[in-house]
Amino acid sequence: MADAGPQVPRVFGGPSGWISVAVPLILFIWFLQFIPAIAAGETLRWSMAWVPSLDVAISFWLDGLSLTFALLITGIGALVTLYSAQYLGTQPQYPRFVLFLMAFMVGMLGLVLADNLLALFVFWEVTTISSYLLIGYLADEAKSRRSALQALLVTGTGGLAFLAGIVLVGAAAGSFELSEIRDIELRDHPWIVAITILFLAGAFTKSAQFPFHFWLPNAMAAPTPVSAYLHSATMVKAGIYLMARMNPTLGGTELWFWSLTIAGGFTAVFASILAMRQSDIKQVLAYTTLMALGTLTLFIGAGTSAAIKGAMLFLIVHSLYKAALFLMIGIVDHRTGSREADVLSGLARKMPLTALAAVLAALSMAGIPPLIGFIGKEFLYKAALDMPTAQLWITGTAFAASALMFAVGGIVALRPFFGKLTETPKAPREGPIAMLVGPLILAALGLALGMNSDWAEALVRPATAAVYGSPVAVDLYLYKEVNAALILSLVTFATGIVTYLGHRRLRARLISIEGWNPIHFDRGWDRFLDAFAGFAKWQTQKLQHGVLRRYIFVIFAFLGVTIAYAMWLRDAWQVQFDFTGVAFRDWSVLIFITAGAFLTATANSRMTAVAALGVVGIGVALIFIMYGAPDVAITQLLVETLVVVLVALAMLKLPYLNVKRVAEIRGWDALVAVLVGTTTAIVLLGSMAEPLDRRLTDFFEIASWPEAYGRNIVNVILVDFRALDTFGEIAVVMIAALGAFVLLRGSPKGEEK
Repeated sequence: MADAGPQVPRVFGGPSGWISVAVPLILFIWFLQFIPAIAAGETLRWSMAWVPSLDVAISFWLDGLSLTFALLITGIGALVTLYSAQYLGTQPQYPRFVLFLMAFMVGMLGLVLADNLLALFVFWEVTTISSYLLIGYLADEAKSRRSALQALLVTGTGGLAFLAGIVLVGAAAGSFELSEIRDIELRDHPWIVAITILFLAGAFTKSAQFPFHFWLPNAMAAPTPVSAYLHSATMVKAGIYLMARMNPTLGGTELWFWSLTIAGGFTAVFASILAMRQSDIKQVLAYTTLMALGTLTLFIGAGTSAAIKGAMLFLIVHSLYKAALFLMIGIVDHRTGSREADVLSGLARKMPLTALAAVLAALSMAGIPPLIGFIGKEFLYKAALDMPTAQLWITGTAFAASALMFAVGGIVALRPFFGKLTETPKAPREGPIAMLVGPLILAALGLALGMNSDWAEALVRPATAAVYGSPVAVDLYLYKEVNAALILSLVTFATGIVTYLGHRRLRARLISIEGWNPIHFDRGWDRFLDAFAGFAKWQTQKLQHGVLRRYIFVIFAFLGVTIAYAMWLRDAWQVQFDFTGVAFRDWSVLIFITAGAFLTATANSRMTAVAALGVVGIGVALIFIMYGAPDVAITQLLVETLVVVLVALAMLKLPYLNVKRVAEIRGWDALVAVLVGTTTAIVLLGSMAEPLDRRLTDFFEIASWPEAYGRNIVNVILVDFRALDTFGEIAVVMIAALGAFVLLRGSPKGEEK
């Protein structure tokens, strides 16, 4: 409830409220100026280099599709924020809510305007994170936290698949720019199946297509303004936008057609049936959103010019009536204390303006003339009846969904507002003007666009051209002739009326069916998370056992096996051993180091092993001296001495060495040591056999003095060219030292270990 909990005295949310309304309103007015140019067939593009070395740019592209979405996002956003200022403005956390909502709006705008796929993905994830924050806004409630986490995990997983698809598209097309990719033929590429599946995984999870549908109704835990925004013009439409945007590139294949038509058609009918099952009007509207998303997916997948035209028109239709209905039910809940369809009745006497908005929006949802919803339904039917493939499936699913939506319109608008006035938890009264503006304007737009369909053509025509890939003639009309689509609409009205009259019996039947249905996606999700957490716990217990020796053993064993396997694949084992020119001093140092290493590995005393390890370090220092690097040799000696001293001190805190246990595992350690040593040596010998690439060496020789004012190239590299790297190494050593100190200092006196 909006008026629950502590409140603070604010007028329309204070400065946060006014800013939240002004930003989307200004952006909406700014985008309006582009309608004539876009309607004339122009496109606008702006680009700026982002990562030039990777040929990645931040680029934005304004065409018919992106402009339609931008207007819906900003226009509905302005009305939603005005509504929120009244609905939530007195709550202490309202400024935080505004921040989340603005971040979400920016993410959606960036998503629909981005021309670069990588930039699009960044904004895609912005919407994911910000929607998580918005859905979980009522963080004190366990339901809100669960719903937010569920939406985050489902859509986030799909986002990872989407990212993989972006990488494949970039590799296949040689570009990440959507404006360039759409002109590249990828349908015959060997990766087209993988690309399509990955992109659809991202789109289906975001737009809540079956079987990923369960997170969207649960998102109703969010405040009503959030629900209105997410379900009408923003988050759930992101998946629809992605499918529409990629249709010229990925559309036209059997996989694309059948995936979208089957998933979309099933989602539309399935969601419409579940909507009839609900009594909470907000939940009813949530499932009708699923129906609309399924319908849009169905017709985008159909891919004909008529289908795309119908989908783009329905996109606008759904955004208008759905936002209006969500805002309406928020007013009803705010003023009556209930959203139950079986409780509410006769509210039109007390709330006439709210009833007017509800009726107009519901009529558009039901597809009743002269509302724009009727035109949208007619063009969907016309496109379905003209389909060359899967005509029966597309027409049948569209009809079933539309008939059920007609009945839902009655449940949402007729039952709560007409009939005998019933008692509600609060005495009903009309909502404040700030909350009424949004639903009234949106509902009136549905009527105005239906009476003047030419206004909608300015958006539908360029949007259809962008999705279809070429210009398409668009002639929207309320009535032209008696045809099959009109007859099908009349049958839809009759079926919808019958369904509405019997919706209570139908709901009872659906509840009984649900009782024996063994498949519950929402509960299945909880069981999946529990199983995953159990698996993670088991894995952690097995792998993160706290034994350092095992960690080191696994790391080096994996390294050795990986290098050996890579060398075997590339047949890189043939290395020429040439001992010509190897002097006695070289053999002496080699024997010195080998002896030290052998003694280290076989010693039964930690102090002996530490001393022998120091011998190895001294041998390495001798190699540096032999090859003209005395400064490095001195550094090596100092470091080796320090390490020996520190390790020797640490030995005082370690438990008694079990010699028997050491003898048991020494064979495996020797095997790994031989494997890693052999593979490393062969790799080094193979590398030295190839001509040395002196480009980097030459650079440091030339640049050391003029740029860093140092004659010692090694020191210049460490403290100038790689200063941050050196600083990081120092920080790592200091942190490790502090960690070792904490672990080895022992327990305080008197405390049991």
